[in-house]
Amino acid sequence: MSSKWPEKYVIGLTGNIATGKSVVRKMLEHLGAYGIDADSLSHRAVSRGAPGYQPVVDAFGRWILNPDGEIDRIKLGKLAFNDVEAMARLEDIVHPLVSQAINMMIKRATQRVIVIEAIKLLESDLRNVCDSFWVVNAPEAVQMDRLMEKRGMNPDDAAQRLHSQSSQKQKLSAANVIIQNTGTFEETWKNVTEEWKKIAPKTDTLQMVKTVEGEFSVARGRPRDSAAIAELLSVLSGGAHKLTPADVMAAFGEKAFLMLRLSGKNVGIAGWQVENLVARTTEFFIDPSMPMEKALKTLIAEVERASGDLQCEASLLFLPPVLAEHQAIWKQLGYEPRNAKSLGVQAWTDAAIESDQANTKLFFKQLRQDRVLRPI
Repeated sequence: MSSKWPEKYVIGLTGNIATGKSVVRKMLEHLGAYGIDADSLSHRAVSRGAPGYQPVVDAFGRWILNPDGEIDRIKLGKLAFNDVEAMARLEDIVHPLVSQAINMMIKRATQRVIVIEAIKLLESDLRNVCDSFWVVNAPEAVQMDRLMEKRGMNPDDAAQRLHSQSSQKQKLSAANVIIQNTGTFEETWKNVTEEWKKIAPKTDTLQMVKTVEGEFSVARGRPRDSAAIAELLSVLSGGAHKLTPADVMAAFGEKAFLMLRLSGKNVGIAGWQVENLVARTTEFFIDPSMPMEKALKTLIAEVERASGDLQCEASLLFLPPVLAEHQAIWKQLGYEPRNAKSLGVQAWTDAAIESDQANTKLFFKQLRQDRVLRPI
């Protein structure tokens, strides 16, 4: 167990860019771990009003700001990745703030197993608080393809990003566990679950909710439910969400699926994910023949319970028009229609813009007041 957090088992998860660290972290969260994305916390630490904002502006100048006053992470990134001294100066500002935030999150986590994902885990003080190091590995050619395909980088920028990082070989030599992420989702999932069983007792794994005859319940989908989830999404969305079981399987690397059931039959679904302490429900469908108020309340209660387990600060729902029209129910549940720019916290706004769905309406609810890296 970690000497800093004696009751926790802390996995340090690392690997160079585009190896698939976040996918592995999500898999561990599916299995019952509490995941922390240290790199996202670094971004949050320099948001306007956050503790790192003014020190970074003072260090590098106002030219790094966008017209709206936020730090332009692209400008700052290009500067830092091309200048060793600039990178060191930036890290001296950001790393202590991220360490404070991680300490707060771990102390209030109810989960026994903690996963800290950080690209520079081994180069930071975080390596001293981990019980085990997991390294996600992929060949450089695969990393290049992912950077160009998923992040829209050109070959020169992708190569520059790859070569500005510490050697993947050094990370691999320090690893207690190596996860090869070059094949299918199923292969990576099998590898992760095998390693999980070595460190986590059965009580740590997420439990399926029992269905009671005549009552709504919610069950968390598993990769083995991919075919059922794909069919449910297609039927309830009226064909707007046509996914194959393979598509759903791949989506498990980003999100979870919460299935609403009545007397053993699937009658609703929520596609839900958490990043940077913001819960985002990007698919939310319920059989229109169901008693809508009770169905909505049951499904959203589980979304919020699961979000609370991950210490979320805010819940964003992207609702189809047929569900958005039930405004009285949503108001009763504490949600209100909003637009991304009105949310007030940059991390929330970024999440809303990033996850925006066509033909949906955004509904918002703040889940907790004690935010991590809150403005000062």
